[in-house]
Amino acid sequence: MEKASRKPNRLIHEKNPYLLQHAYNPIDWFPWGDEAFAKARQEDKPIFLSIGYSTCHWCHVMEHESFEKNEVAELMNQYFVSIKVDREERPDIDKIYMTAVQATTGSGGWPMSVFLTPDLKPFYCGTYFPPESRYGRPGFKELLQRVHDVWEANHDAVVAQAQQITDALTQHAAVGGGRPLGGPPRDETPLRLGFGQFRGIYDEEHGGFGGAPKFPRPVTLNFLFRYFARSGEAQARDMALFTLRKMGEGGIFDQLGGGFHRYSVDERWLVSHFEKMLYDQAQLVSSYLDAYQITHDPCFADIARRTCDYVLRDMTSPEGGFYSAEDADSEGVEGKFYVWTREEAEEALRGSGVPAATRQLLVSDEAINIFCRYYDIEREGNWEHGNSILHVALTVEQIAKLFHKSESEVRAILDEGRARLFAARESRVRPHRDEKILTAWNGLMISALAHAAQAGTTSALPSREQRNPLRTADATQYLTAAQRAAQFLLANRMNGGQLMRTETVSAMVEDYAFFANGLVDLYETDFDSQWLLRALELCDTMLRLFYDQKDGGFFQMDGHDISVLIRSKEDYDGAEPSGNSMATLLLLRLAQFGVEAAVPAAPTTYRDAAEKTLALFGEHMRKAPQVVPQMLCALDSCLNVPKQIVIAGQPGAEDTQAMLLVIRGRHLPNKVVLIVDDQLKKLLPYTNDMKMLEGKATAYVCANFTCQLPTTDLMELQKSLESTHVAR
Repeated sequence: MEKASRKPNRLIHEKNPYLLQHAYNPIDWFPWGDEAFAKARQEDKPIFLSIGYSTCHWCHVMEHESFEKNEVAELMNQYFVSIKVDREERPDIDKIYMTAVQATTGSGGWPMSVFLTPDLKPFYCGTYFPPESRYGRPGFKELLQRVHDVWEANHDAVVAQAQQITDALTQHAAVGGGRPLGGPPRDETPLRLGFGQFRGIYDEEHGGFGGAPKFPRPVTLNFLFRYFARSGEAQARDMALFTLRKMGEGGIFDQLGGGFHRYSVDERWLVSHFEKMLYDQAQLVSSYLDAYQITHDPCFADIARRTCDYVLRDMTSPEGGFYSAEDADSEGVEGKFYVWTREEAEEALRGSGVPAATRQLLVSDEAINIFCRYYDIEREGNWEHGNSILHVALTVEQIAKLFHKSESEVRAILDEGRARLFAARESRVRPHRDEKILTAWNGLMISALAHAAQAGTTSALPSREQRNPLRTADATQYLTAAQRAAQFLLANRMNGGQLMRTETVSAMVEDYAFFANGLVDLYETDFDSQWLLRALELCDTMLRLFYDQKDGGFFQMDGHDISVLIRSKEDYDGAEPSGNSMATLLLLRLAQFGVEAAVPAAPTTYRDAAEKTLALFGEHMRKAPQVVPQMLCALDSCLNVPKQIVIAGQPGAEDTQAMLLVIRGRHLPNKVVLIVDDQLKKLLPYTNDMKMLEGKATAYVCANFTCQLPTTDLMELQKSLESTHVAR
């Protein structure tokens, strides 16, 4: 039945894309809130809580199989108060009930299906349920009837079971972050243990860590690059670099349009779950740029550029914010938008629909064979139903030798071929796009674009012009996009001095931490002090709302929402870094700028709050460092003497830019970069005496605010940066 002929439910008044997807279900859905809770208490009905997100494949399946059916709706409307939640908008709610699902079933996933008492305590947990019993799971209609019968017949037992589960969740939250488990690590032991654990699960053949399915998990790469910078351990660097190479060659990377899919279902990064998430794009851009800084290999910069271009082209709102995700499905089929048969590829490569006057390449069978051999587009296909997922099957050098071409000829064919297939693909039905703008994920993307803008400026050096795919024009475009996004969030996600996660949901600690870190990255790109000042404001609000003065660490939510069953402190660095990891890094970073004198009203010093948070999670870092790789990055920062690189000069002047090129051309994870201006002098009094020498841009390289002799010489600056690690 078409939506136009159906009566909408109350979700039609919501703004969230996932909730709106269910606005024409015959189910009497409620959003999370007091209206639903009051109805459940008044009528003494259990709550059916369904948590998912708009680009979730199995969420779509369960909606089509069950939530769109009138016979299912009759049971749900009669026996339950049904609530829909978007896990991306409310990760705090999702975390609580996902922990219950995992504890009671041994696994988790979405859609999440949890039955609660009217006081929000879970008593029966699951994920996807089929319409009829199969896969060892009860049919959903059968389950609804059974839960209702048990609720009516054994009400007290159900309530007691819900209390037991809630008590276990409370205890789990306390152990995970409610009380200190040990003192702050004072040595590199957790870092060495973390490296050893990642080395133990490293896939030497295909890159990545562990077996299929394989997720990118950029926080692991962040840690390995930092560990290499600290220790010089080449294996840490090489594991990260090889993983990035194999991902960039694989089907997990969209070879035509840029950007990364959510994960690979196989061990060799070929067959992807084709969903695209903003947080993956943002973090992987930064990872590839780290790899480029370390190696100066243009392939890493090229993948970062193509990913940034995808986000700016397909994931950016007219106002400048970044959308959340694109679905895996189009026309109801997973991956249909992205895969090709050999016949489809040949038609596009021959220039179907391209004016004859513009056809220059790919009109010959040989050129088509070169393109298809490189990307593994064969008659039999490498996926389902004769379709192929594009991936790099041979190197340009191997293709050139095989077809007796020069490498430049091969690259020209590949460039033209990608352009033609991309143009043909644009006429296909696109996957659904989730246009929700989340503050935290936008903060990550601001950081990524700032890093890309910094990397792009290196092309100003003539010797690098040919080697760096990130051009000066790219740098300008990426910086403008980062500035627009920051301005959008500051104009549209602030309410009474506090940050919002979306238009209607208050920000959580990760929103503050990710966005403030993005603003600091933006400052280190254009050196506009307003970004640093706004980062300070956000950090101080974050400390006031979320920081635990007694035990250290940050609660995920601020405690004003009494509907949240348990207030927890998250430290797991998974697909995204945890709020605690990023908040700790932010505190250490701002302390490294020396800004504390500018914020006397802060409830604690930044460094003290960071060290107390590391102490809270110290035992976790020692026992399971692979779970907290971004927290290990914070520990690495804490164990280093703060390094400041201050330039006295005009930001746009050639000599200042030349100094920035020297700094940005190497991987220096534990440093901050400043350019002295009048506003910065007011904020940071120690910069008052840092002046240009002989009218030239002058660099002051400092460790814990003790500076070497100032220099105007680029070679001297380079020498002073050679030592990237100074242990405390």
